[in-house]
Amino acid sequence: MTENDYSPIAALNQYAYCPHRCWRMFCMGGFVDNQYTIEGTSLHDRVHTTGEGQREDTWQVRAVWLKSERYRLIGKSDLIEESDGQWFPVEYKRGHRGEFDNDKLQVCAQALCIEEMTGQSVTLGYIYYAQSHQRQPVEITPELRQQAIATIEAVHHILTTGEMPPAVYSPRCKGCSLYSQCLPKAADKVARYREVD
Repeated sequence: MTENDYSPIAALNQYAYCPHRCWRMFCMGGFVDNQYTIEGTSLHDRVHTTGEGQREDTWQVRAVWLKSERYRLIGKSDLIEESDGQWFPVEYKRGHRGEFDNDKLQVCAQALCIEEMTGQSVTLGYIYYAQSHQRQPVEITPELRQQAIATIEAVHHILTTGEMPPAVYSPRCKGCSLYSQCLPKAADKVARYREVD
């Protein structure tokens, strides 16, 4: 990847979840499925059926490609809604409400793209959780924007340099499909062993 290439919007979500996972997926092309990734892929296969329609006073369009020249981002939205001149990105996720902020960053990145593409401010987005059938509103606050922009820069750095972030064990590792690839606990043991020498 060069400085002029675009970072995938989905990479922000992966980076916020785990920088090492992001590197494995987007620099090394390494990906392993597990129950959670298969469920997520199945959900997105259903959601990414191209189409548009009206639902009461809201216009909805699915599977729209989003792009930002300013932030060098590109990605496909799950759903974009427009009501009374306001635009709202809607990101679909399997399961229940997320424990972490990585999904919110993905929604914010979509909002940044929509703003650039439409010239209109986007102040709200949503995450739809398939298991609970509920939408969680995501306020596109100045703080979330700054966090998203910092994450965009970090992702772009990884993708352009190929530098590998360390594998660090956390509770998130339990559901990660790449856990057996990076073995973060083993890396910790090796580091402690080297300290003893």
